[in-house]
Amino acid sequence: MLHFLMKYGEKAIKKSVLEIWDNPHPGRDYEINISFSEFTCLCPRSGYPDFATIKINYVPDKKIVELKSLKLYLNSFRNVYVSHEEVTNKIYSELKKRLKPRFLEVIGDFNPRGNVKTLVRVCSDSKLTTRNY
Repeated sequence: MLHFLMKYGEKAIKKSVLEIWDNPHPGRDYEINISFSEFTCLCPRSGYPDFATIKINYVPDKKIVELKSLKLYLNSFRNVYVSHEEVTNKIYSELKKRLKPRFLEVIGDFNPRGNVKTLVRVCSDSKLTTRNY
């Protein structure tokens, strides 16, 4: 028998909202590093799943992101047909808009597929530099 009801995790992802909290130390510069190693989305050309680690590094100003809501937000891409470049830029844009951080970097470190490895880095620095990841 087919099960047509959504699982509780699917419901949580569907109704999730990216929560933004007040920074408890807005007068201090400090860095927040987040690594989400179970990111998935779908290739817009083939429909095959793409797997990645999404790394978010930021220096907050007045706001910080709540981590469970960020996890659910990132999970919302798992059935979305989107390129590596587009999804990394989309995550960056949403966080930049909502947090208005002093510094923000989002890295999409995608697993090799077809012997091709992709790493997409979007950064609020005026100059992007090549770094070893």
